[in-house]
Amino acid sequence: MGDISEIGNEDTAAPKLPIPGKRNVLITSALPYVNNVPHLGNLIGSVLSADVFARYCRRRGYNMIYICGTDEYGTATETKAMEEHCTPQQICDKYHAIHKEIYEWFDISFDKFGRTSTPQQTEICQAIFQNLWERNWLSENTMQQPYCDTCNRFLADRFVEGICPTPGCGYEDARGDQCESCGKLLNPIELVKPRCKVCRNTPRIRDTEHLFLELPKLKDRLEEYIKFMSVVGGWSQNAVQATNAWTREGLKPRCITRDLKWGVPVPLEKYKDKVFYVWFDAPIGYISITACYSKDWENWWKNPENVELFQFMGKDNVPFHTVMFPSTLLGTGENWTMMKTISVTEYLNYEAGKFSKSKGMGVFGNDAKNTNIPVEVWRYYLLTNRPEVSDTLFTWVDLQAKQNSELLKNLGNFVHRSLSFLAKPSGEGYGSIVPDAPGAEAHKLTADLGERVGRLVEQYVEVMEKVKLKQGLKTAMSISSEGNGYLQDSQFWKLYKDDPAACAIVVKTSTGLVHLLATLLEPFIPSFSHKVLGQLNLPCETLSLCDEKGDVEQAGKPWNIVPAGHKIGKPEPLFSEMVVKLIGLRGLKLKQ
Repeated sequence: MGDISEIGNEDTAAPKLPIPGKRNVLITSALPYVNNVPHLGNLIGSVLSADVFARYCRRRGYNMIYICGTDEYGTATETKAMEEHCTPQQICDKYHAIHKEIYEWFDISFDKFGRTSTPQQTEICQAIFQNLWERNWLSENTMQQPYCDTCNRFLADRFVEGICPTPGCGYEDARGDQCESCGKLLNPIELVKPRCKVCRNTPRIRDTEHLFLELPKLKDRLEEYIKFMSVVGGWSQNAVQATNAWTREGLKPRCITRDLKWGVPVPLEKYKDKVFYVWFDAPIGYISITACYSKDWENWWKNPENVELFQFMGKDNVPFHTVMFPSTLLGTGENWTMMKTISVTEYLNYEAGKFSKSKGMGVFGNDAKNTNIPVEVWRYYLLTNRPEVSDTLFTWVDLQAKQNSELLKNLGNFVHRSLSFLAKPSGEGYGSIVPDAPGAEAHKLTADLGERVGRLVEQYVEVMEKVKLKQGLKTAMSISSEGNGYLQDSQFWKLYKDDPAACAIVVKTSTGLVHLLATLLEPFIPSFSHKVLGQLNLPCETLSLCDEKGDVEQAGKPWNIVPAGHKIGKPEPLFSEMVVKLIGLRGLKLKQ
């Protein structure tokens, strides 16, 4: 099962393969660029969101793998290497390790966290290219590109900066591939007042030959796929809108090569000095990383009848996953596993502005670790604030409020109140032994609670199946609120002497609710669930929501979840009060 002991050990487990007759789920999150430290916006945008769904699938008993890795080729890596005066490979090695360490701290449970600078990436990428070339889905064309006479090189993508030409934008530091401010995809020659990123001189325009993917010729196949799968897979509305915006404008041939050294080489003599554009080869990284995970990778990626592909990303990555990558796979004519469901987030902003790698604005992965705020608090806050339909805002004040009110006073209070009473010595409590509780279904307060909890668990499963993660978390937390209300209404502290049978029912039911909460919240805050299991003295395998075992149906009878006679461990408070004192926008003092 997907307990936190799996984290960081993905390379030691035997590779999983699709199993006939079972639900087989392949999950990917957008490959993070290797050239910097990920911030909280990056985490919630793809990696953390995908991890929640992966953990949920494990709880449900689905046969699944979660694949991700660092995106290591392209101009971003070359420019970073220049800034740090080292080779692109050294940059990749350095930042891959940083990414891996941060994700391990955040309890991200990859089955494989790999990288794109591998022989498998080159082999699979070139094979797909050769297939497209032989099937005449590619064309050659001459394009104009900035050329820096000082650096003696063509300036691809991020090697050139300038003013964004988009009406109403005018951002002065737009890159040659995309404007960070308005999100518009650009060509380098469109920039106003362009400048070389390396030497800052003004480049001139020169002709250079490149290869293009003929998207117009693939239009009918692509639109058929989008029309069908966007409905069947329940694509998020922002994904549908971003995709339709591209197709409405009319598909144009898309350049797939660049004048760079760091990348997958184009396997044609004429283009031997060029590499593939990162947005041609990066999505293929999902496949090559799976190939690094298992030599039988085709069982996952060429098996659409038996495998469902779920992909997670931020909104700026949508067209590459709904237009470019599907067109590439469709063009090969092979039986690829195509994306079924895409889950897209808007932007998480920071205090008064945006998270920015280049400007150092926001909280980055290593910063979170150094605050001494527990990982479950970070995960919880990010997921309650997940920007599913519109941009959301990270603030330190809101982080403190949610920790103190929702985690400490609601969830932590219910768990500790339930278990600490159970653990009291005989005469005051039950000596840590779960009491027998016959007649629970005839106890009206308890039966009513069971009905409400049963409905909530059904709602939880329904929204999680639709990848509505924020609603899933909210639903799970409402069960904690139900538990607190149940304890208060029962006045169990009086029942212990006045009505011992009723008190035993309340205590056994509350203990079952504690375990149920650990199960429902494990996808969101696994370290919390791990601590609860320790206090319950129960193994990770008990965190199950499998239909085959009747777990969902059983949830409506929480008094049956933890057996009578079981001895729990030592209850301890799970959360403590947080006091954050801000120093400007970037600094903080923390009393935890």
